[in-house]
Amino acid sequence: MNLTSKILLSRLSAVLLLMWGGGFVISAQYARVLTTSGDRTQSLEVTTMTSYGNSTDDAIILRPSSANQEIDGFGYAITYASCHNLMRMPETLRKELLRKTFSLTEGYGVSYVRISIGCNDFSSDEYTLCDNHDLADHLRHFSLHTDETDYVIPILREIISLNPSLKIIAAPWTPPRWMKYHEERGESPDGDETGDWTGGRLRPKYYGVYGEYFVKFIRAMADNGVRIHAVSPQNEPLNWGNSASLYMPYTDMADFVSQGLAPALKHAGLSTKIYIFDHNYNYDNMADQRHYPLLAYQRMGSGFDGEELVAGACYHNYGGTLDDIKEDVVWGDRQDKELIFSEASIGTWNDGRNLRERLSLDMDELVISPLLNRFKASIVWNFMLDTNREPYRPGGCSTCYGAIDLNASAPGEYTFNSHYYIMAHASDAVKPGARRVVTEGWWTNGLSYAAFVNPDNTTAILMANRNDRDVDVKVSSNGHTYIFKVPARGVLSARMDFPADPSGDSALFSPVNDRDENKESLYDLSGRRLAVPEEGEICVTSAGDKIRVSLR
Repeated sequence: MNLTSKILLSRLSAVLLLMWGGGFVISAQYARVLTTSGDRTQSLEVTTMTSYGNSTDDAIILRPSSANQEIDGFGYAITYASCHNLMRMPETLRKELLRKTFSLTEGYGVSYVRISIGCNDFSSDEYTLCDNHDLADHLRHFSLHTDETDYVIPILREIISLNPSLKIIAAPWTPPRWMKYHEERGESPDGDETGDWTGGRLRPKYYGVYGEYFVKFIRAMADNGVRIHAVSPQNEPLNWGNSASLYMPYTDMADFVSQGLAPALKHAGLSTKIYIFDHNYNYDNMADQRHYPLLAYQRMGSGFDGEELVAGACYHNYGGTLDDIKEDVVWGDRQDKELIFSEASIGTWNDGRNLRERLSLDMDELVISPLLNRFKASIVWNFMLDTNREPYRPGGCSTCYGAIDLNASAPGEYTFNSHYYIMAHASDAVKPGARRVVTEGWWTNGLSYAAFVNPDNTTAILMANRNDRDVDVKVSSNGHTYIFKVPARGVLSARMDFPADPSGDSALFSPVNDRDENKESLYDLSGRRLAVPEEGEICVTSAGDKIRVSLR
């Protein structure tokens, strides 16, 4: 292709830089860009951006060689409630939604989900997987509940068919009640009373049995085609009052993990990771809560069976902030231990359906900020609830929204909330195995971002704009520069440095009609005519993805 005279910079390219008096070569590189605006005029809008050479002035500069923590992925909790609503949808629409969300080839590639071991506050009922106690064989009556067999497992299998490498983390809300005692009622740790669904502590004499309970669960799920990647020993271990719950101070956590859970997994030949603590940054200034993982690591010590399985800790954001754990857990002495953000919710209390208020803030607080502070993954709460916030159990959260709202009266209709968007954006750009990289250069108030290098050597950036105006951002990556427009109160994600245009069109420029056919013109991205030198002729030639611009 030889183009002279009139040329127009493609809508997908940035401004062409010209050097008069000689020629230079632009090697075209591309970015896949997703954009969502706070006013919903852009909803996961996909565009392809073309680089325009290398310009680092006033740019965010990515340093792909500066590798930090490895990223596991992003995702949602798959509860009974979520599965119940998904199964209310027409099958074709459900499959389309799951494909769009989880598929590695046809969707965003969401790669992480969280499930419960037994019931949670969005289950059909209160239950564990061994409610009946046999003194001669403690776990004789172990079995999966219909919530698992009829709802959660079928949906998980659909997801796994779309993303076979899906990571699943599982946590119990309560152990079987016969394992619990209530010290506030004067019950003995060595007794045999049956505890309540709410509160109580785990009897030490059942540490080994409860470890085997986890093994049975992992194997039962595997028998149904669902591999469990990781577990946490207890959801919100310092929450006394959840509808199904267990109080597990760090002493109990450390002793159960080192004496029961880790040895049971090890002896069963399982490589399932263990993440201790699965609770808030802080909300009550309890000493045990502020340093919980560190205190647990210290108490566990070393040398116990399965020690290598204790990978790190998980956090929620219902109390405190990330600043509460930076000094000790994030950047302290135990940087050998991993961090995962495992739960956040939206609801009536935080204007959860208001995308303008939630979208950029959630992207910043739940994804970008944790990733900048050594976290490997981010997971939000319910994937889907209906527009009445149902189903939920009495005593559970009646004010929560899902990442997706299913129309309660028309289950073929649904609406994305902020949590759906942020996980889709992050998953589309940042792939499992990516590493966070250092950024340098330009910055402006109200804009947060984090950058990564993917296993395929593409680079990625996530951006959240909390300003009431659009922000133009120049990003330089691997010697190529892109200009992105991050919408007001919106988010943008980009995966950069493709060797060829994903659309299949390798042409950076195309001829345009002009009113004056005899007048030579050069046009920029917005269609404005640029000045042409008085002397000489602009010559543009192309071969493959190489564009040569010269003056002759």
